Amino acid sequence: MEATTLIPAEKQRYQKHLNLPEIGTTGQLRLKNARVLVVGAGGLGCPVLLYLTAAGVGTIGIIDPDVVDLSNLQRQVLYTTDQVGKPKAKMAVSHLNRLNPDLTFDTYSTALDLSNARTLIEKYDIVVDCTDNFKVRYVVNDVCVTLGKPFVYGAIHRFEGQVAVLNAELTNSAPTRRGPTYRCLFPEEPNAIEIPNCAVTGVLGVLPGVVGTYQASEVIKLITGIGQPLTEHLLMIDLLTMQQQKIKTKRRADADELARKGLLGTRPAPVESGPKKLSPQELADRLSQGEDIFLLDVRERPEFDLCHLDGAVLIPVGMIPNNRKRIPTDRPVVVYCHHGIRSANVAQYLYAQEGLTNLYNLEGGIHAWALEIEPEMAVY
Repeated sequence: MEATTLIPAEKQRYQKHLNLPEIGTTGQLRLKNARVLVVGAGGLGCPVLLYLTAAGVGTIGIIDPDVVDLSNLQRQVLYTTDQVGKPKAKMAVSHLNRLNPDLTFDTYSTALDLSNARTLIEKYDIVVDCTDNFKVRYVVNDVCVTLGKPFVYGAIHRFEGQVAVLNAELTNSAPTRRGPTYRCLFPEEPNAIEIPNCAVTGVLGVLPGVVGTYQASEVIKLITGIGQPLTEHLLMIDLLTMQQQKIKTKRRADADELARKGLLGTRPAPVESGPKKLSPQELADRLSQGEDIFLLDVRERPEFDLCHLDGAVLIPVGMIPNNRKRIPTDRPVVVYCHHGIRSANVAQYLYAQEGLTNLYNLEGGIHAWALEIEPEMAVY
């Protein structure tokens, strides 16, 4: 049964929300009645859980199969040293209960997969994707699309982060339709070499705090109906340069079909008109044949100075929007970065904004090139 009033203690606790005309009592009641599932209680999950708990989201589900590791404490601020080796989901709730004891917390110390995802997700209004596991992320996407649930996506890599609100109803459309899904942005699951490993590449400790706070903000906006959620944009954040870019996104006509195939274990067909992938060996072969290829390096200057492909043009991610005219349209453009993640975003941005169909993303980035083609190249 939905709550229709706030008790005196709640009015005192949420006074600053109640003072905001955009939220007020109506918005706070919506938060109180909301049910949100947070997938992953790690770097992103910690700030999401803290702020959703502080905001008064009535029911919060937490799913994470891992235990606290000492290396987590550099960024996962819910946990303490004496909790090392203990289940994250349970340790998170022990802290959150002290922050706001009037809420309901559902804990799942298990992995989310195809066998349980639908049963878990259908209990909640919104899902927050805080996982660093690509397989889980695609499962979250496919189940949310099938059930018609919105989910708030976040991802981090070294100093960079991404946030988007996916599969959400678009309030400015008639008839009502839903925004893009994760498969609209990234139709295919990356292979092993494309997946960044923070244990190897590292991550700035405050980065998940920033990105997770953005995610929590988007959840609150969705629940209360205020502001302009990132329902048709991918927000990219670079803490080294303090630059942010919003990439316009759109829903593919076959988004529902892609989700259905994903749940059946069918790998979606590559996007023919959008950015394509190019392996290091394929690029090496085409360059050796003398093909006129524009090599676009989107890393930062120190990375470029350490190693780069001969003839490459450096335009860091944050400078791409103001340098689009430097990118040719009459010959192949191969975009690359360290591991292929930033470059995939840039290629998608150029395709979405400019409609460029001559784009290729170098699979595995310059790291894969060094391992497979140019072993004498410096790696980092």
